[in-house]
Amino acid sequence: MSNFSEERATMIAAGDLQEFVPFGRDHCKHHPNALNLQLRQLQPASELWSSDGAAGLVGSLQEVTIHEKQKESWQLRKGVSEIGDAADYDEELYVAGNMVIWSKGSKSQALAVYKAFTVDSTVQQALWCDFIISQDKSEKIYKSHELEKCICILQSSCMNMHSIDGKDYIASLPFQVANVWATKYGLLFERSSSSHEVPPSLPREPLPTMFSMLHPLDEITPLVCKSGSLFGSSRVQYVVDPAVKIVFLNIDPSIVMTYDAVQNVHSVWTLRRVKPEEENAVLKFPEQAGTLQNAATSSSLTAHLRSLSKGESPVASPFQNYSSIHSQSRSTSSPSLHSRSPSISNMAALSRAHSPALGVHSFSGVQRFNLSSHNQSPKRHSISHSPSGSFNDSFLAPETEPIIPELCIDHLWTETLPNIREKNSQASKVFITTDLCGQKFLCFLVEAQLQLRCVKFQESNDKTQLIFGSVTNIHAKDAAPVEKIHTMLVLEGNGNLVLYTGVVRVVLLSPVPELRDSSKLNDSLYNEDCTFQQLGTYIHSVRDPVHNRVTLELSNGSMVRITIPEVATSELVQTCLQAIKFILPKEVAIQVLVKWYNVHSAPGGPSCHSEWSLFVICLLNMMGYNTDRLAWTRSFDFEGSLSPVIAPKKARPSDTGSDEDWEYLLNSEYHHNVESHLLNKSLCLTALEVSNAKDEDFSQSLNLDSSALLFAHIPAIFFVLHLVYEELKLNTLMGEGICSLIDLLVQLARDLKLEPYLDHYYRDYPTLVKTTGQVCTIDQGQMGFMHHPPFFTSEPPSIYQWVSSCLKGEGMPPYPYLPGICERSRLVVLSIALYTLGDESCVSDETCQYLSKVTLTPQKPQAEQEENRFTFRHSASVSILAERLVVWMASVGFTLRDLETLPFGIALPIRDAIYHCREQPDSDWSEAVCLLIGRQDLSKQACEGNLPRGKSVLSSEVSSGTEAEEEDDGMNDLNHEVMSLIWSEDLRVQDVRRLLQSAQPVRVNVVQYPELSDHEFIEEKENRLLQLCQRTMALPVGRGMFTLFSYHPVPTEPLPIPKLNLTGRAPPRNTTVDLNSGNIDVPPNMASWASFHNGVAAGLKIAPASQIDSAWIVYNKPKHAELANEYAGFLMALGLNGHLTKLATLNIHDYLTKGHEMTSIGLLLGVSAAKLGTMDMSITRLLSIHVPALLPPTSTELDVPHNVQVAAVIGIGLVYQGTAHRHTAEVLLAEIGRPPGPEMEYCTDRESYSLAAGLALGMVCLGHGSNLIGMSDLNVPEQLYQYMVGGHRRFQTGMHREKHKSPSYQIKEGDAINVDVTCPGATLALAMIYLKTNNRSIADWLRAPDTMYLLDFVKPEFLLLRTLARCLILWDDILPNSKWVDSNVPQIIRENSISLSEIELPCSEDLNLETLSQAHVYIIAGACLSLGFRFAGSENLSAFNCLHKFAKDFMNYLSAPNASVTGPYNLETCLSVVLLSLAMVMAGSGNLKVLQLCRFLHMKTGGEMNYGFHLAHHMALGLLFLGGGRYSLSTSNSSIAALLCALYPHFPAHSTDNRYHLQALRHLYVLAAEPRLLVPVDVDTNTPCYALIEVTYKGTQWYEQTKEELMAPTLLPELHLLKQMKVKGPRYWELLIDLSKGEQHLRSILSKDGVLYVKLRAGQLSYKEDPMGWQSLLAQTVANRNSEARAFKPETISSFTSDPALLSFAEYFCKPTVSMGPKQEILDLFSSILYECVAQETPEMLPAYIAMDQALRSLKKRDMSDTSDLWQIKLILEFFSSRSHQDRQHTYPKRGLFINSEFLPVVKCTVDATLDQWLQDGGDVCVHAYLSGQPVEKSQLNMLACFLVYHSVPAPRHLPPMGLEGSTSFAELLYRFRHLKMPVRALLRLAPVLLGNPQPMVM
Repeated sequence: MSNFSEERATMIAAGDLQEFVPFGRDHCKHHPNALNLQLRQLQPASELWSSDGAAGLVGSLQEVTIHEKQKESWQLRKGVSEIGDAADYDEELYVAGNMVIWSKGSKSQALAVYKAFTVDSTVQQALWCDFIISQDKSEKIYKSHELEKCICILQSSCMNMHSIDGKDYIASLPFQVANVWATKYGLLFERSSSSHEVPPSLPREPLPTMFSMLHPLDEITPLVCKSGSLFGSSRVQYVVDPAVKIVFLNIDPSIVMTYDAVQNVHSVWTLRRVKPEEENAVLKFPEQAGTLQNAATSSSLTAHLRSLSKGESPVASPFQNYSSIHSQSRSTSSPSLHSRSPSISNMAALSRAHSPALGVHSFSGVQRFNLSSHNQSPKRHSISHSPSGSFNDSFLAPETEPIIPELCIDHLWTETLPNIREKNSQASKVFITTDLCGQKFLCFLVEAQLQLRCVKFQESNDKTQLIFGSVTNIHAKDAAPVEKIHTMLVLEGNGNLVLYTGVVRVVLLSPVPELRDSSKLNDSLYNEDCTFQQLGTYIHSVRDPVHNRVTLELSNGSMVRITIPEVATSELVQTCLQAIKFILPKEVAIQVLVKWYNVHSAPGGPSCHSEWSLFVICLLNMMGYNTDRLAWTRSFDFEGSLSPVIAPKKARPSDTGSDEDWEYLLNSEYHHNVESHLLNKSLCLTALEVSNAKDEDFSQSLNLDSSALLFAHIPAIFFVLHLVYEELKLNTLMGEGICSLIDLLVQLARDLKLEPYLDHYYRDYPTLVKTTGQVCTIDQGQMGFMHHPPFFTSEPPSIYQWVSSCLKGEGMPPYPYLPGICERSRLVVLSIALYTLGDESCVSDETCQYLSKVTLTPQKPQAEQEENRFTFRHSASVSILAERLVVWMASVGFTLRDLETLPFGIALPIRDAIYHCREQPDSDWSEAVCLLIGRQDLSKQACEGNLPRGKSVLSSEVSSGTEAEEEDDGMNDLNHEVMSLIWSEDLRVQDVRRLLQSAQPVRVNVVQYPELSDHEFIEEKENRLLQLCQRTMALPVGRGMFTLFSYHPVPTEPLPIPKLNLTGRAPPRNTTVDLNSGNIDVPPNMASWASFHNGVAAGLKIAPASQIDSAWIVYNKPKHAELANEYAGFLMALGLNGHLTKLATLNIHDYLTKGHEMTSIGLLLGVSAAKLGTMDMSITRLLSIHVPALLPPTSTELDVPHNVQVAAVIGIGLVYQGTAHRHTAEVLLAEIGRPPGPEMEYCTDRESYSLAAGLALGMVCLGHGSNLIGMSDLNVPEQLYQYMVGGHRRFQTGMHREKHKSPSYQIKEGDAINVDVTCPGATLALAMIYLKTNNRSIADWLRAPDTMYLLDFVKPEFLLLRTLARCLILWDDILPNSKWVDSNVPQIIRENSISLSEIELPCSEDLNLETLSQAHVYIIAGACLSLGFRFAGSENLSAFNCLHKFAKDFMNYLSAPNASVTGPYNLETCLSVVLLSLAMVMAGSGNLKVLQLCRFLHMKTGGEMNYGFHLAHHMALGLLFLGGGRYSLSTSNSSIAALLCALYPHFPAHSTDNRYHLQALRHLYVLAAEPRLLVPVDVDTNTPCYALIEVTYKGTQWYEQTKEELMAPTLLPELHLLKQMKVKGPRYWELLIDLSKGEQHLRSILSKDGVLYVKLRAGQLSYKEDPMGWQSLLAQTVANRNSEARAFKPETISSFTSDPALLSFAEYFCKPTVSMGPKQEILDLFSSILYECVAQETPEMLPAYIAMDQALRSLKKRDMSDTSDLWQIKLILEFFSSRSHQDRQHTYPKRGLFINSEFLPVVKCTVDATLDQWLQDGGDVCVHAYLSGQPVEKSQLNMLACFLVYHSVPAPRHLPPMGLEGSTSFAELLYRFRHLKMPVRALLRLAPVLLGNPQPMVM
């Protein structure tokens, strides 16, 4: 409000007149458009930029030739800011030519262009419109995120829509639009109908004239109209009458006003969504022939719209008028046509309306849609002229499904038909205005008759309908609403501007203030009465009202914008006006407000600071006071004289003047100023009778004028003003207002003879309230006219008194409050009731026993509930009450700022509740609640929780220069800050980085022996490099794991992909070794898969939360063909992190048609992973093309590369994961055993295809076990068992049997199943289908054979898979110990297998040792792998120890002498499998022992170590550091399926080997990774830190419910295992996340980088600075408890708190200076207060402590001017002694405010002592005088009031009727006072006074 106060000073009538030019007009001239640009190209550059800096010539050309006077238009609206608060500025939408300019601006900030649009053709109209995005069509209030705010630009043939978010839509229009309107639901179009459309000939069925479009992408649909007739039957039809035009459309309430040009009436309709029954009524053919005319509407209309949508040119649109250009080429070949009639379209011919019966008058000649004539044919004419014209159904095109209407207008009101109504009485302007009392009017201006017609309307009680009232006509030339002050501005015929509120005339507005800023008009003309008339110009019209600003158009074409003054600017006056308005009848209220407005904004009116005085005088005058004669209003100081506007309102005794006038002058300020002047002495201007002039003032009785407007309402107004006074007492910032208000209240109370109120005011403000004063008598006779409202109470309602009684548990009547005005009172009453009385229902119910609403209507007598005793209910515990209170307060919008302005005593219970909540908050409270309880950590968490997942707090900054200079190894973007906290004690992260980097040349270390020639030496080096490259090529997979999701790409730069470096450097000279020298044979395409993996690794760095779009993905496409493999990998990675769904279908198609094998693999797998488990149809189609089995048998043979087929099959599995889709399962089951085809097809790498089909089948039926619904006939398990163990091949069923008739010419398989091909897929399919089902019978199929004979039939490798599958099925039996692992080995193997360390081999003829030992190691590896799956990501210690032991064993076996029996290859495979299992268990933890194993294996490069083993070892390393320690593995079914694909235990022999398993599947581990790292972030410093966390596991069959402490940052266990998680004290504020309520909250925290905000408690240091906790300040001060005040140095406070206010308090109030003297005591006090606040962590109590201290000091000095502080102390003491608080102390002994404080008892004693001292010093006499009703001496008034308040002494009128005398003993006193609720200690002090011996009391 600040900027208004300065302006008010210069205002006369209308504020702040400025010339107005639409901003867009100016901007248009400079905005680049097509014409400018062409001209610029024509001229040489030198001429363009002429001396004035603008394009000189262009400018002049433009002015002359191009710019014919353009049609321009603009509209203004109130600024809508994005944040949502109502900002006060204008937004302008300006249209000229083909440009639309949207600008914003206000008084304080200049206008600026927000958006500018240029379109192709002339803009016909532009408007703002909000579209609803969400699909549900209910009538609810939509939140901002469900709305799409758009600018809509209408051109002749299409409509452009631009949303604020930057989306653009174009909708082509099927007809010419006359007008478009924005509605609540979308757009409303009116079709333009022209006069040419009415040829006299054929009557045709009419087409709708109004259409709606609910979203730019929706169809345009006709509008339904529901009109009620007189007889109540309403009829529903399309809006077809061309005479009906919309003149106004309003969004809230959603109504439309139309004008019927034929009948000349306006109607109002409500606009809403169509109801289903109306939809049906319009769409189906009507039954009776009577309403035939709209029978075919739907069909023909549909046909029109449909034909258009088929892409015919809009020129030939059926909706185009024939008068358009094209119709001039009308063919003359058809003489049969009427010469003027337009051609008839083929669609028209189908219409039913040709039947002659239809010549209905209102629909005559409706042939309105014509096609241009170049597509005529005689045949069509013959149809259209067929004489019968009978309707033939067969004409209706079969495909025309009807267009379903969406909006309906429902008739509400039509104005009454006058006898004579001129033709063109259409409203030119319509608006809705509200009057000062909230009644709404719909006003429409009929310019032809200079009438403004106002209709009053209101909502019906059930809020469903609008009820319209009568019409009032106002003579007007123009009008505009002024929303801000609920008025409208009317321009009368004579050029005067008048303000109306509703239909009540308020004031004539003189539009010309002193025009200081407008220099064009000559200053000398402006005296005060000047209006525009003298200038020869007059106001022509009024337009563009916004808020309280409006533009006047003058007759000379210029415009000025004026501001209409507000009703009131000061808060106090606004509140009082609101209260008065609330209580008075509407008519009276409007009169009062109109009068006030006249006084307030009169020309030459007062400035802001005397607004209150003006209000008082105005109010008293309306009550009938003569304010001139009233002493206290007379003293109001107005600048200069009282303004002339007020003067006439005063009652003048006579015009001749009187003595009083002279007295008035002498008493004036002016006179006092002049008195000292010499002239005064010489003129002897003295008073008439100086002696008694002063007393005479009081002796004169002033009468009230009972005929005044408000005379009857004085009591009501007095009462509401009293309630406002009580409300203001609850706001410490309104102290001045209270002092102003109390004068008025005291005057009214005196005149109404309300003693109790006077006593009440005296006790509050003893210094302000004089005991005597000027009384205006009210005649007894006229007292009867005064209306005493039912809510008026003789006892003054006092909020402090109410709270006090509540705390003591005494009864009190409900507290009266004014809804909407006394909100604080309501809040205080309810919160005290809730928190101290424990009444939980009080905030939930509407009605309440603690509050009574003040209303105009008399209420039922409430006598019976006058004194309801308040009892404390023990029901709810304090924490629940505190929670309820805090949550409720936040929900009603109560903030900390409000809490700070409450008086400290009232605020204390609320602060106590907050203190309780702060200790143990709920993790899912809203941001507002967390802010209120002062937990910034939680409020920040809540606030981040609502933001979209974008860049997080922890995202690492750009790495320092040193790293940037190195070659990018793809690992720069990890967050080192967090990693240094997780692994703080060593450099393991750098080590991993070194192991996984593949961008630098490797070191080739070969010793040149003397016998080697140089050439041989070079070959030797290159062979060694080739070996090392096997390792280098395997690194990217691991690197992808390490850097998973760690990077947010910049959308303007391509993703950096580190290059795969396959060169080497040979020491000592660092010479380069290269494989391409041609000295040795290098396998072809060796690096193609490696670069694919490299691309995947780079793409997986992108976090799922990044903002990337289709364009960026395409933009990354490499220029060079050799990088295509990397791009293929990049695409797959984008699918895995979910971004590939953003890629447009067009681009996907593009990539697939290239036919690049890798790209297809990457794309298919990526898209499928992104659509995991969705059964998405479009993706299924995409995949089916690549899987011959899914195509119909007759389809063309597509030549799909084998690997792409494998990828597509896995893709099917992913898309249908877990769906148990029957057809898919059937096909995949058959594909496992797909026989090789005759022509070479399906002959190579069959194993990987079969495996893929098995894996895919497993995914589709994942975990369904025996519940495969509808698949029992497929016999899935039996068929899989057969695939696994072999047997006779079944006959191929299904549609593909033709293909497999002839056997392959390449491979002879016979008719048995080739188990070597089908076994792995079938085994894993069984494992996945029965995953975790613990199905014993299936598991027994998978048991390892236990006889030598059977063992010989099974490949040892398959035993690994069988063991794994069996264990996965028996999920719950897996135990993490070596005993269990060994139990999987059959007895025969266990007994006879060699232990590998023995030297000689046992000899046995019938046992094949090789088979046994191979079976042994593979079974153990399988069991270990299942252990890895079972405990994936759990860091289970026993599982780790068990697996670590086996890994060590295998490493020993490898070097054992008889390793050759088992075969090094088998041992290496098993070792890799065990290592991967270890890494799975320890995923993300970075465990050192596993890292050492990986590092050791990294160094082994010779011998059997091929590409596959390196791949496995580095995958293990990657898993160990998954996502830089932020991710871990999940054990959900879906994760296990993904891990089975990724970790399939057969590793490729070389880098191009895909025979057994497609390498691309190794990356599917991403689908099993889940973020589980919790990073505590200190909310004050915003850096990650350590915090102690306690997780509680739910109990399971293996262990009880247990708790575990972790030091975060740490990986949490899987969330479904946890019951709750909490941040433990004492260093940080506690925080509990209860997972039993739902895991969603914690999941969202983890997915946003796991940031959990924590806040250090006072005096604590973080774990990093103080690991053992010995340095905290509290620890230091425990020793010297007694001298804590001195021991506490203010300097140390900074480690306690980061609150700047406390730091400065310590700085300025607690630091000793040199000469302190007496102030030392205050300083010590402040220091100890500060220490207590900080140590107890209640810094918000500091102001309360200090206020109490100040109050005590002023009480000691006996100068308390008001007693509010004493009241607060009293309330605090009462709160702590209240019953509820005492109860809580027992239950929570150590919690709450002021617990160990010695402060309160001291305060209590001090107050008691001071008041007792005063009693002894003669106060008892005053008390006696007060109680017996005698005057008290002035000097003692203050202390007396303090005494009365503190001891709750009743007012004299309440004392027992016997008077003061007569009691003889204290006992009798007690008995008499029993019902006055007076505390005994107060009675003790009063006893001497009351017992009639007022001698000094000795305590």
